[in-house]
Amino acid sequence: MLKRQLGRSGIEVSALGIGCWAIGGPWIEAATGKPFGWGEVNDRESIEAIHCALDSGITLIDTSDNYGAGHSEKVIGQALKGRRSGVVIATKFGYVTDETTKEARGAAASPAYIRQACEASLRRLQTDYIDLYQFHLGDYPPDLAPEVMGVLEELAAEGKIRYYGWSTDDPGRAEVFARGRHCTAIQHEMNVFRDNAGMLELCAKQRLASINRGPLAMGLLTGKYSEARTVADPQDIRGRNDLEWLTYFQNGVPSADMSERLQDIRDLLTSGGRTLAQGALGWLWARSEWTIPIPGFRTVKQVTENAGALEHGPLTSEQVAQMEKLMTRGAAAAE
Repeated sequence: MLKRQLGRSGIEVSALGIGCWAIGGPWIEAATGKPFGWGEVNDRESIEAIHCALDSGITLIDTSDNYGAGHSEKVIGQALKGRRSGVVIATKFGYVTDETTKEARGAAASPAYIRQACEASLRRLQTDYIDLYQFHLGDYPPDLAPEVMGVLEELAAEGKIRYYGWSTDDPGRAEVFARGRHCTAIQHEMNVFRDNAGMLELCAKQRLASINRGPLAMGLLTGKYSEARTVADPQDIRGRNDLEWLTYFQNGVPSADMSERLQDIRDLLTSGGRTLAQGALGWLWARSEWTIPIPGFRTVKQVTENAGALEHGPLTSEQVAQMEKLMTRGAAAAE
């Protein structure tokens, strides 16, 4: 089993986590009625998939209080009954949702709200502590971040949380949080299409875990989507066309540019008996000793395939160099 250190916390976790956005089920943007979830889910299947992950040796579970307006945390709480020991739970706060109406209603980061959000997450997760509590507002003003850190340090002192981090793609913001005594991780987008060398450098320098969200590009790197197979569920966020950051899909159709570039690297990623998804995860492990990808899932089959990447491990340095050449050539051709 491939292991990683959860930053400077001293906690050892599996090198692969599971991301629980998709199992939160539907919730919508209050102002527009448009989806933020991945469509309808089967809670029984979600729980079985979490158990499959645990049985496969995966020990890191990542979620957020806004996924399904709290539903993801509730499902995890049910799944971990009798199995909490040895599992590292990471959740997030900052986006306000209504559990009853399943609506997203903005953002908040006041000290009172952070405490309220923490207590609500503890209740839904059916636990008395959170291993990693992550600030979800990636573009929050860095000059205001110390106040947020102060509350998180208080929660750590009270035993409500063990460690904290920031979900942001900006190394400058991450560096602010890195000064905190109990900061141990930065969650950021990263995959073969979206590298972030600056963040990896910061994480290595500060000994912070690099938790990689979107490691499979919202499913594009599974190879299961093409123009012939699009996202048809009207409750799936990938069907939207009004979110600047949603670049892997538009109107449910995979990015033509990324799909074309994927063909250039498919053979390399699937070498050695790997599936495409397993190769994409192996690339992330090869990029840094601090990376921990957290691919999402909705089925046992998806978890089983992703967990299989642990048997193959990281790509070799030669394969990474070859990947860089292929991606550079593909990007140049697309311009």
